[in-house]
Amino acid sequence: MLPFRLALLFLLIIASTVLHVVPLLLVALLKVLLPLPRLRVACNPLLTGIAESWIGVNNRLWDAFTHTRLDVRGDAELHVDGHYLVLANHQSWVDILVLQKVFNRRIPLLRFFLKRQLFWVPLLGLAWWALDFPFMGRYTPKQIARNPALAGRDIEATRRACEKFRAIPVAIMNFVEGTRFTAGKHARQGSPYRHLLKPKSGGVAFVLDAMGEGLHAILDVSIAYPAGSPSLIDLLANRIPEVRVQIRQRAIPAELARGDYQNDREFRVRFQQWMNGLWREKDADMAGLLGADAPAAGD
Repeated sequence: MLPFRLALLFLLIIASTVLHVVPLLLVALLKVLLPLPRLRVACNPLLTGIAESWIGVNNRLWDAFTHTRLDVRGDAELHVDGHYLVLANHQSWVDILVLQKVFNRRIPLLRFFLKRQLFWVPLLGLAWWALDFPFMGRYTPKQIARNPALAGRDIEATRRACEKFRAIPVAIMNFVEGTRFTAGKHARQGSPYRHLLKPKSGGVAFVLDAMGEGLHAILDVSIAYPAGSPSLIDLLANRIPEVRVQIRQRAIPAELARGDYQNDREFRVRFQQWMNGLWREKDADMAGLLGADAPAAGD
């Protein structure tokens, strides 16, 4: 029964993907060819509408084929025409589907910073490109040591992406830990948080600096899986009993909205202290979501 269920779900997901990506790419091509900027901008709501429809179909498949309970907590004021920076912890690829289910058509379309290699994923890579998802190099310290010029490329890519986002409602998504939580990574880092890896502050700082006053608030999202960190197959196979989500809306500190994170050491220290404080609160939120006697996230 399970193989049949998975095969049916995969077919439905593939069919929905094709039915949405093809018109998405046609509109994107039209946008590129149009001669006037205002005509190109007029294509954006159509592109967003197609993407939201695609996510909506995935959400309906979630409801129809699983009994996974989604427990969402928080008092954030969500607006479909808002301008948000969304920060979340990261344990599983299921996180993305959870975020889309929670926020689709409640805030602007979530846009993620993606690894450049993901551009080559069939259909999806072109869809992300059409929706102006930023593609990043994410170079390792060894690569930067061999070629120091690489250090500024992701910063410049962030600035270019944020310039596009200034003129439209936007929700910029950042998994601040930079990688998925596992017990092994947690131990290697010596993370001071029980349920989280250490936050990487640079990407958040660059987005805030590039967007200026263009962002209205931070949506701080904590995602917890009481039964343990799942895989996508676990979701499709109906093996996730519950997902718990806490949403906190946070003001952007005025003194941290602008600053040279890369070259100003004093600013960088202040920013990291702020992020560490936010992460301590998130760790407490995770403990509350999981229950006092629950194992650390990812166990």
